[in-house]
Amino acid sequence: MNTRKTNPGAGVDAGSACPDCLRRSWLVARLGPWIQNVVDYRAGRRTPELLRLESEDLVQSVAAKRADEFLTWNESLTEGEMLASLENAECWACCRHDSRFPEGFADGADAPVAVIGRGGGLPLAEITLANSVTVVGARKATGYGLEVAASIGRDVAASGLNVISGMALGIDGAVHRGALERGPTVAVLGCGPDRPYPATHTRLYRQILERGLIISELPPGADAWRWSFPARNRIMAALAGMTVVVEAAWKSGSLITAEMAGDAGRDVGAVPGPVTAGAAAGTNELISSGAALIRGGQDILDRMLGVGAGQPLFGPEITQREEETLEAVEAGCLTVDEVAAKLESGASEVAMTLARLEVRGYLRGSAVGTWTRTSLAAYPSAGER
Repeated sequence: MNTRKTNPGAGVDAGSACPDCLRRSWLVARLGPWIQNVVDYRAGRRTPELLRLESEDLVQSVAAKRADEFLTWNESLTEGEMLASLENAECWACCRHDSRFPEGFADGADAPVAVIGRGGGLPLAEITLANSVTVVGARKATGYGLEVAASIGRDVAASGLNVISGMALGIDGAVHRGALERGPTVAVLGCGPDRPYPATHTRLYRQILERGLIISELPPGADAWRWSFPARNRIMAALAGMTVVVEAAWKSGSLITAEMAGDAGRDVGAVPGPVTAGAAAGTNELISSGAALIRGGQDILDRMLGVGAGQPLFGPEITQREEETLEAVEAGCLTVDEVAAKLESGASEVAMTLARLEVRGYLRGSAVGTWTRTSLAAYPSAGER
């Protein structure tokens, strides 16, 4: 299938990257297990440091005994072979020699020379530092973290900014889902862009593919390695003008992303959490060290667009009865019966009202029949506007 027809919205196609830059992507993928063998936390052996090396130096650093073999193979790759691979996987590509290459890669020594992606929900060239926010966090997230992440994704996307994350379990997935409620989102993968990773996010992958972009520095079919996640993190940090960490324990990969963003001169923010919670240890430390305190999407908009520049973020308009139902939940009524008792109303009527409020984004229902309030603000009544 020809990606020039299937992905017009990205603004690029399979032929938007030059052969030499594409060969670099294929080389990095081929060297995957060798990079894994040598990468560690020592200076000169960290993933970003290795990936900033020129191709010959990279091969010599990770696979010196087979350097000639790898370099000869890489040079033998023809433009036709690589384009066919991209088109068969319904992928597009763009390299540093194209004016549509994301501007965030221009000032990074370890930036990829090409990005390969799928989807056409927004033009690649429109991912700029001024209009993009990266949001990351823990895979083992708390309910609080997941709700805040979804709210941030939703609010930032509603403002017209691009929401970028890594499609991982936990916070990343919640961010993408929240953003998709209001607009497109960009997922950066540590494997080939044609492979949903993790597999449990296959449905989310398809949703992002329909409305946003899936990007990687690796070619179709490439495996994910432990080193490819720090590699992915540097891409997320470079693409956006601000990186926000929602939840992170000590030594979290999300903290590495924040560090990379700071080193690149990007703004860094973090969501606070209880001082006794391990999931908040990393974010609280970031705030203590000078990161911006982020309480929700509006704090991000204030920093990205200027204080008060973002439009107030409200959900759909609700009736007086629905407003009273929300107030009951906020007061601690967690079940249909508790809300019905407080409002002196029938349980069936309350159940339908709660369901409508969930669909509109104001409430979240659980498998055990309890209801909790989301952070979405209720649309003000006519007298308050």
